[in-house]
This record gives sequence, C-alpha cells and structure tokens, in this order.
Amino acid sequence: MTAFRAILMRDLRLALRQGMDSAMVVMFFVIAVVLFPLGVGPEPNTLARIAPGVLWVSALLSVLLSLDRMFGNDFEDGSLELLALGPAALEIVVLAKVLAHWLVTGLPLIIAAPVLAVLLNMPADGFGLLLMALLLGTPTLSLIGAVGAALILGSRRGGVLLALIEGLGILITKMMAPPMASKDDLKHGGADPTLPPTQPGLAPPVAFPTGAAY
Repeated sequence: MTAFRAILMRDLRLALRQGMDSAMVVMFFVIAVVLFPLGVGPEPNTLARIAPGVLWVSALLSVLLSLDRMFGNDFEDGSLELLALGPAALEIVVLAKVLAHWLVTGLPLIIAAPVLAVLLNMPADGFGLLLMALLLGTPTLSLIGAVGAALILGSRRGGVLLALIEGLGILITKMMAPPMASKDDLKHGGADPTLPPTQPGLAPPVAFPTGAAY
C-alpha cells in the first residue's frame, strides 16, 4: 500500500500543479449542460425529463477530455518506464493512477452535478439517486477510459480511438441505465421494476489495462 499511496500522491501533486486541466474539465461540463436548454427550449417539464441524461452525456464528454493525460505525460517524460520497472505491481500502479484521475476529474463533476440539476429543473427528490449513480459510474468511466488511454500511447490520432473505446465500453457495461432509472424514479418515486437488475449503475468488473500500458 505504500507504493499505491506514493503513486497516488505523486499524481495528485502533478494534477494540482496543472490546475487548469481539472478546471477545464469542470468548465466543459458546465458549458455542455447549460447549452442543452438552448437546443431543446426552456420548458421546465422537458428539462426535468432530460436532466439525468444530459448530465450523464456531459459527464462522459468531460471525462474524455482528460483521459489521454492519464498515462500520456508519464509516457513522454519516461517515468512510465520507471514505474513499470519498479517493485510495485502493475495493477497497483494502474489503480493508483485511475483513482488519482477520478479524484481530479470525476469527483469535481459529482460536486457540480446538483447545481446543474437545479438549473435543469430536476426535482430535489431525485438528487440522491443521481449522485449515487454518478458516484458509481464515474469511477467506471475512468476504469474503461484507462484501457483506451493505455492503447493510444504514442498514437498521433488517438483521440478518435479513445472515444470509440470509451463508447463501446459504456455500451457493453450498460452505463446508460442510470439515467433511465433516475427518470423513472422521479416519476414514480421508486425503482422501475421493468428495468434490468443492473440498472443502479453497477457495472461488471473492468480488466485493468496493465499489459497495454506497458
């Protein structure tokens, strides 16, 4: 656990030094959500109905902005090779980097989500379910994105491949079920029995991209 903590703290310090990267992710999230009402209109009922889906799509796009930096900076300066040759297991290295990525990207999105949900006229009784779904889903986005980030190392046009891998991963794990669950719970005050049992946002385990990254 010492190696895990050391790698985690190192990545967090580097992220804090480059604070604009995390701020850019949150700013994109806010702008993307704010722009949706301009396209669909200011009707409160419509905004409340699409609010969970809008927040999830915006969160996905925001996470995509920062995935290439999960391994990219270490790959460019050579520190990724040192980590691979170090005594720590590759699984520990990847888990630490994924957790650091979620803390500087996913966690700020979760904090900003309730404010944006208010702007979209989402009922207050749905905030708890939305936050729970984001709390379970955003780490999974980082895990799936780590696979793509590892595969595109050294690629000139890796952004397209990264978006494709992330999209396929979400389709496979049915990550878009939480928005549907949120919408139905807001209408009926409880979980929709017609949804599959995996609807609360739980996804199957994701293989760690250790082999691809190194």
